[in-house]
Amino acid sequence: MLKMFLTFIRGGAAIAEERFADRNALVILDQQLRDAAATFERAKKALAVAIAQDQQESARLTAGNARIADLELRVSAALVARDDGLARDGAEAIASLEADRDAAASAQALFAAEIVRLRRHVGQAQARIAVLDRGRRLARASEAVRDIRRGRIDAGLPHEATLAEAEQTLKRLRERQVEAEAADLALDELDGAAAASITEKLAARGFGPRLRASAEDVLERLRARQVQPS
Repeated sequence: MLKMFLTFIRGGAAIAEERFADRNALVILDQQLRDAAATFERAKKALAVAIAQDQQESARLTAGNARIADLELRVSAALVARDDGLARDGAEAIASLEADRDAAASAQALFAAEIVRLRRHVGQAQARIAVLDRGRRLARASEAVRDIRRGRIDAGLPHEATLAEAEQTLKRLRERQVEAEAADLALDELDGAAAASITEKLAARGFGPRLRASAEDVLERLRARQVQPS
């Protein structure tokens, strides 16, 4: 029974851990990517150090070869001059320099192999980080779109307005604006009609010029046409 209970506790903890990871996946991914980038920077620094050391060993090897070549010429000249003692001293110096040269060549070979390995690892890490960064940006964009659509797909928080609610609010606002515009237009027409009615009444009473011809005006115009000479 105890074993089953412990198994249950472990299973619940595993589920809780998975749910926590799912809810905070982007935060975790961001930190993991930062850690990977820091590791990548350390690898680049290690590669730079290895390259610098390889260059130092190469310079030391070149200088050693130059000294050996110079001493060989001098020892050869001493042998020609039968100065065996000085020639032996020179030969011992050459032997010592050759030992240093061989050690430098071995070190340079090791550094060269390490540089090849580090270059490969750095290149692979850089490519993987680039892929991760693109994936992270895509995941963030997808999450942002999901948040926008959450009102239609998932249940949002009680205090959060949904996209559909915003659309309904805009629709109601436009309807009220159309109604207000129609009312303003009707009021303008009523005001214009009232003003025209007052003007007509004043003109009919003889106040100011008449707005239209009367029946008498029409008859007078027709009689005037009849009496005109043809």
